[in-house]
Amino acid sequence: MSWVVLIASGLLEAVWAVALKLSNGFTRMGWTAVFAVTIVISFAGLAYALKHLEVGTAYAVWTGIGAATTAVIGMLWLGDSVSTVKIVSLVLIVAGIVGLNLAGTAH
Repeated sequence: MSWVVLIASGLLEAVWAVALKLSNGFTRMGWTAVFAVTIVISFAGLAYALKHLEVGTAYAVWTGIGAATTAVIGMLWLGDSVSTVKIVSLVLIVAGIVGLNLAGTAH
């Protein structure tokens, strides 16, 4: 269950990051509200997962999922540039997440 919560929290990290961008410096209240709600839920999920998982692995997975998902959303929908180097780097992030999961983190 901790892994499911951690993955969902990582995806919510991408939601709050994109909402932060779309809030336009907190001047758009709808996106500001999305940011505020999702950041709290994302951190709460990370906190829950840290009760059961190693901190280094959990934090790396959480940030990796959030960073990779945010980058993909930026490239697909927000007009961020796309390059081979970016795509390869995203694949490496995902490979690192998978590697950390395969390494195991049981207490």
